[in-house]
Amino acid sequence: MGILEKIQDIENEIKRTQKNKATEYHLGLLKAKLAKYRVQLLEGSKTKSEKGEGFDVMKSGDARVALIGFPSVGKSTLLSKLTKTESIAASYEFTTLTCIPGKIEYKGAQIQLLDLPGIIEGAAQGKGRGRQVIAVARTADIVLMMLDATKSEQQNLFSASRAQLERELETVGIRLNQGRPNVAFKVKTGGGITINATVKLTKINEKMVQHILHDYKLFNADVLIREDITVDQFIDVVLGNRKYLTCIYCYNKIDQITIEEVDRLARQENTVVVSCEDDLNLDYLVEQIWKHLNLLRVYTKKRGELPDFNDGLIIRNGATVEHCCHAIHRSLAEDFKYALVWGASAKHNPQRVGLHHIVNNEDVIQVVKK
Repeated sequence: MGILEKIQDIENEIKRTQKNKATEYHLGLLKAKLAKYRVQLLEGSKTKSEKGEGFDVMKSGDARVALIGFPSVGKSTLLSKLTKTESIAASYEFTTLTCIPGKIEYKGAQIQLLDLPGIIEGAAQGKGRGRQVIAVARTADIVLMMLDATKSEQQNLFSASRAQLERELETVGIRLNQGRPNVAFKVKTGGGITINATVKLTKINEKMVQHILHDYKLFNADVLIREDITVDQFIDVVLGNRKYLTCIYCYNKIDQITIEEVDRLARQENTVVVSCEDDLNLDYLVEQIWKHLNLLRVYTKKRGELPDFNDGLIIRNGATVEHCCHAIHRSLAEDFKYALVWGASAKHNPQRVGLHHIVNNEDVIQVVKK
């Protein structure tokens, strides 16, 4: 029996099994086995001797956004509208057969937007080149999921279609709009399994944790659980290869539905409604991409001169002066003496700081070398 058949059997058994106190251990072990087989499926695809054509696109710019969706929902049209890249758009499905990169310029930042081929059912198992598509999505900073507003009755939050996209991504270890579980997990060489929890656990218990660890042949480990997690979240912690990404749900073709339906879709969480054909709400979409990327602009200043407000540094939220030095030049941090900072992060203007000072948005920084 192949891995795909084993995965299918376990999924069928999970669907057949009633969820209650008596079956929770059985379900937990099934989920652990399912996650293990999925990892083997992905690793097995990497070791195959035959070589296929991948979507190797060099990462450029300050951030990367992966455009994912069903065939013929307007992904290529959106790429052409937001960037200077022309992606072929047509009325038939599977117009895009490879990864097409474009670049959005916004507030001085260059954001790479990747137009990926449409996903079909079974993409995580490699159908329709889905495995390459999802592998590129793992390298992105956020996922922009494109959906058809005219099919919103079938593609809303509770439907099979939108859930199908999320399920295909979750199968390969991508978690959308979820935080990393607050669990400290460390494998030891001896001493057995030690489990501690700082909160009351209602969805998992120590016996289940031990069962899952034993199933992965882990018999010596320290586990500290700081939040009420589920069995699936603990399996994610044990595997340690999950990617947690922010996802924006973008509903296209709102010009073809009623205003009441547009209002209903727009009020959903992490959702933007647009019309690529009529250029409706595209500016707000770019603004939301910038907001979810959580980027900052920091301006530089030379000694005795005014700050350069035309060309700022684009860095991640929570970045330090050291990150700013690397953004200016890779060797600047080695010759760093101190920095002067003006702005929201400074206690007084200017404040003399070291490499570990955390900067805020639109701060001005002057670096002094040794």
